[in-house]
Amino acid sequence: MRRVDAGAPYPLGATPDDTGVNFALFSDNAEGVTLCLFDAKGQQEIERVAVRECTNGIWHCHLPGVGRGQVYGWRVHGPWLPREGYRFNENKLLLDPYARELVGELVWDDALYGYTIGAGEDADLVKDARDSAPFVPKARIHPRMPLVATHHPHNSWPKTVIYEAHVRGLTMRHPLLGEDVRGTFAALSTPAMIAYLVRIGITAIEFMPVHAFAQDRHLVDRGLANYWGYNTLAFFAPEPRYLDGSGVEDIAIAVDRLHQAGIEVILDVVYNHTCEGNHLGPTLSWRGIDNAAYYRLLPDDRRYYDNLTGCGNAVNTDHPRVLQMILDSLRMWTTIYGIDGFRFDLATTLGRRAGGFDPSHAFFNAILQDPVLGRSKLIAEPWDIGPGGYQLGAFPPGFSEWNGDYRDVIRDFWVGEEGKLGAFATRFAASSDLFGEGHKRPWSSVNFVTAHDGFTLDDLVSYNEKHNEANGEDNRDGHDDNRSWNCGVEGETDDPAVLALRKQQKRNLLATLLLSQGVPMLLGGDELGNSQGGNNNAYCQDNEISWIDWHRQDPELVAFVSKLITLRRRRSALSRPEFLTGARNIRGQPDVIWYAADGRRMTPEEWNTPHVRCLTVMLSPVLPNEPAVMVMFNASHLDVEFRLPAQRTESWVGVVDTAGNHEGASVAPGSPVTVAARSLVVWDSKP
Repeated sequence: MRRVDAGAPYPLGATPDDTGVNFALFSDNAEGVTLCLFDAKGQQEIERVAVRECTNGIWHCHLPGVGRGQVYGWRVHGPWLPREGYRFNENKLLLDPYARELVGELVWDDALYGYTIGAGEDADLVKDARDSAPFVPKARIHPRMPLVATHHPHNSWPKTVIYEAHVRGLTMRHPLLGEDVRGTFAALSTPAMIAYLVRIGITAIEFMPVHAFAQDRHLVDRGLANYWGYNTLAFFAPEPRYLDGSGVEDIAIAVDRLHQAGIEVILDVVYNHTCEGNHLGPTLSWRGIDNAAYYRLLPDDRRYYDNLTGCGNAVNTDHPRVLQMILDSLRMWTTIYGIDGFRFDLATTLGRRAGGFDPSHAFFNAILQDPVLGRSKLIAEPWDIGPGGYQLGAFPPGFSEWNGDYRDVIRDFWVGEEGKLGAFATRFAASSDLFGEGHKRPWSSVNFVTAHDGFTLDDLVSYNEKHNEANGEDNRDGHDDNRSWNCGVEGETDDPAVLALRKQQKRNLLATLLLSQGVPMLLGGDELGNSQGGNNNAYCQDNEISWIDWHRQDPELVAFVSKLITLRRRRSALSRPEFLTGARNIRGQPDVIWYAADGRRMTPEEWNTPHVRCLTVMLSPVLPNEPAVMVMFNASHLDVEFRLPAQRTESWVGVVDTAGNHEGASVAPGSPVTVAARSLVVWDSKP
């Protein structure tokens, strides 16, 4: 009979040492816990070990003779009282929440559910006796620790340019990558991929979820797949499909090589909900370990979940052990894999108390005071679907935020909406109305025009309506409020005038983004002209619809983006560390001046005139011996004669023109300049 030692309650998960492995699992309401050991492939259960020790709600034991590579799972015994929030079912094999590596795939079967499917309206109240072990992934004690990434770039926030990408979608169709590595972290560390990212000039790559995630049963049944990955199965384990032959070391190698190229790595993390869904979902891990602790339940009927996320459940960050799990996960990705920052999906949920969102929630305080995590780049998606869920600007200092208002206003401006001039200027200047208080800085605003959720840039200028028919939901899914314009023809066209206008609109949107104060975020592939055929909700399309088409790339657009990022890096006027106020610097120059098209300073009446769609902004440099920068915007459908401000004595040189008319031109103060319809011009001051 195997010897079982008491072990220790910390660290949680499975921790190997010189003599065996320590196992620790949190379950505050369990009545018993059984550790199940499996063969190397996770197919055959070879031993069950009853865990006798429980310290402060943590069940623990130490097994001598067990080593790295051991495959295991948990069975947790306790009350089956769904109306009170308890859904323990010892017949279900449960994945360790601290699993570092997974073995086997999730195979959809009715045995995965804690209740008996088909038992009527109250089916979830009827306990199911079938064993789920043959159908669930198991945890493997990691055979070796990956290499710790080094050479952190520590790029400053003002100089940060983020590139949002999908590990699989970025590389699946890359012509210079071997088919054996496409779609994996190994592909990201190849010279071809890194050289491209360096060429365009981005300083950080933000990967969509890489935590192991579950494929939704309803998608599998329809022959589709969860592509985006916002359906977490394990917070500590990477998605197996993204690993090549070297296993988890692929991640550390890729991060290290990106760091050597000066590029930081940010992960999009989903701690707000899990893949177990609502009360009718499967029992895979947390639900069976301690449903009442891990999830937010409705106070008046604990049978049901507080579905703040729209995904069936919400993780209970009010519980200290649940909060600990999230922090332990973040620290692991930071210290083991070398990750530089995190973007928190539906972050409003993470900061909710019973009475609503609280910027002083323990979740934020714990991260900000942490000696490791507090130095990371922290980005919040500032909304969820619960009451008062839109919290843009409300997160504590130290967290930057995805600025959805920036996206909407910039889109409106360039499609010619009236009355947007003031809002456009405010968003261009880093949204001080949202972030200007509480010791925040311009980089609190992460600006974007497109992101994974919605149209790509090419589709934004090619479609008036979404085209999500491939998703199998009769085009009902996805946003209807796209604020897009097809430039005269819906979808693909050979019309040269329409194509030229679309190219110009793409340049306008990209230039505005990269010239704005705050932190710009590009959607990976936009600089190539990538299209999803009008699908604005491609979450279930793990195929050519979502994968970036490198054969379609527009070299001129790539060069244009690279030029703008270089300009932003070399001009301190474009990435100031403080909000623009109009205050004068030591040289007596205001940090910003707004002009009307005729070269006079903007008046209150002009800011509020609905039909005005033209504007000039002059930005002074932060550093000495740098030129000032002036940008002329013309969002109207007509060419407009602008006039350079006469108050300045220096001449101006055109450096960017989205219509291609004034680049390289030198113009004296007070001179007239014709800015083409729907275009912008950037000028450098010349002494």
